[in-house]
Amino acid sequence: MPVLSRLVAEPPAISTGNRREVLTKLQDHGLTESVALETLASQGILDAMQLVAFDADHARAAARLRAATRALGLSFADRACMALAQAYQVPAVTADRTWAALSFVSVVVVR
Repeated sequence: MPVLSRLVAEPPAISTGNRREVLTKLQDHGLTESVALETLASQGILDAMQLVAFDADHARAAARLRAATRALGLSFADRACMALAQAYQVPAVTADRTWAALSFVSVVVVR
């Protein structure tokens, strides 16, 4: 997990909902689910990330972020990631540069 360890000091976490989103995006780019999982596993990403159940509290927290993110056009999955980062008091890691404008959550932009 060399890439993630350079980005964040704490072991990263991902919600079950956002893991689904990652797999969906990889499938959108032509990878089958099994190849996507194999690719993430071979890079040590799956083992390195704590998988957190997306529960009712996370859902409410993500929903509360709607007003603050509406103008940027961010998705529910984006808000779910931010809500988890807030709950754990850690940065949200994203490739979406528009998140850098957010003041209510710490963000690490990877590209």
